[in-house]
Amino acid sequence: MEEKKSQKHTFYMQDRKELHLSGVLDVRSFDEQEAVLDTEMGVLIIRGNSLHMGRFTLEKGEIDIDGRVDSFVYTDKKGRGKNGESFFARLLR
Repeated sequence: MEEKKSQKHTFYMQDRKELHLSGVLDVRSFDEQEAVLDTEMGVLIIRGNSLHMGRFTLEKGEIDIDGRVDSFVYTDKKGRGKNGESFFARLLR
């Protein structure tokens, strides 16, 4: 099994409308109000209005998002419980 090489995590936002991120490992969920992304620096939650994923390249770990960004929050890098469940899975039990 090929091990994924760690990459630099960058976050660029212009006018609260356009985001470009690198170091993205996975997209946990995405809708018009919230994006939950696994990044090299932990889980990133982006909240806003009319969010739209313009480009996502898993091989490069890059994503572009446009729409109105109201907040973004990083959570603990581990973000999983003892049995491997995500915080959201435990919350919704």
